[in-house]
Amino acid sequence: MALLITQKCTNCDMCEPECPNQAISMGEDIYVIDPALCTECVGHYEIPTCQKVCPINNCIIIDPKHIETTDELWEKFVLIHHADALEAK
Repeated sequence: MALLITQKCTNCDMCEPECPNQAISMGEDIYVIDPALCTECVGHYEIPTCQKVCPINNCIIIDPKHIETTDELWEKFVLIHHADALEAK
């Protein structure tokens, strides 16, 4: 389940630096989340940090187009960070 930033976004810049997977970037009008990189902070935190720091209620929601199980999110976390570790060598 990747997350999705809704049109409620005010571009406050709170979420982007907090994402441990660098899944958040500035889109055409508002911030966007790359579903290929979003693990809902599985492997990092118990609550997605973007939701935690966002000052707007229900601005960041589960993306209905990218539903994933917790196991799938863990697998994505391992793949992302395994690739990062290989690049660092």
